[in-house]
Amino acid sequence: MKLASPRHEAFSRVDLCVALGTVLVLSTLFLRAQIGSDSRTRTQNMVCMDNLRQIGVAFRGWANDHHNKLPMEIGSHEGGSADAVANGQPWLHFKVLSNYFGTTRTVICPSDDRLPATSFSSLASTNVSYFVGVNVRGNVPEMLLSGDRNLTNGAAPQSSVIELTEPSRAGWTEGMHSRSGNALFTDGSVRHLSTAGLQRQLSAANAGNRQQINRLHLPISSSDR
Repeated sequence: MKLASPRHEAFSRVDLCVALGTVLVLSTLFLRAQIGSDSRTRTQNMVCMDNLRQIGVAFRGWANDHHNKLPMEIGSHEGGSADAVANGQPWLHFKVLSNYFGTTRTVICPSDDRLPATSFSSLASTNVSYFVGVNVRGNVPEMLLSGDRNLTNGAAPQSSVIELTEPSRAGWTEGMHSRSGNALFTDGSVRHLSTAGLQRQLSAANAGNRQQINRLHLPISSSDR
């Protein structure tokens, strides 16, 4: 007696259409998520750069009202922030500029996981995303005035301060802008730079002005140590 062979169900056109439809839906969802993520990243970067432009305007406004001196050049007894480094108060540089800001969100990068302070009177390191160049000179336009706090020279900060003496050691750590960052220079320009771009910028500045040392005061909190 001949046994009947088992039946194999054919892959029908309906099955094919369902499979292709599923792939199409998943691909569309993935592309939308990717486009949404890219758009969000671009928006956050634009807001961060605008924050730094406002910070640059605030520094210039403060200097205009204080005989062309920046807060970092004047002691706290005269309303400046020159004592901030010695006293471990990196937020003080921005606190003295509070009259030139509309909101505490100006000193928070939207790519950062930190939250803005409820007021400038309660400002702390954990409410600040940007460093401040504490030895900037007005006659050197390519010095770093401010920028994203995830900048490093490859060594641990000393009292929340790092020195960029060798451009080849400067760079951005992971986070905020994915190993890139935004920087405000003393000429008022704001640039988005990769690590390589930052090193080229610093090298070019040194070539034109001999070797300049950027001393940067970072808003480091206990959780960063």
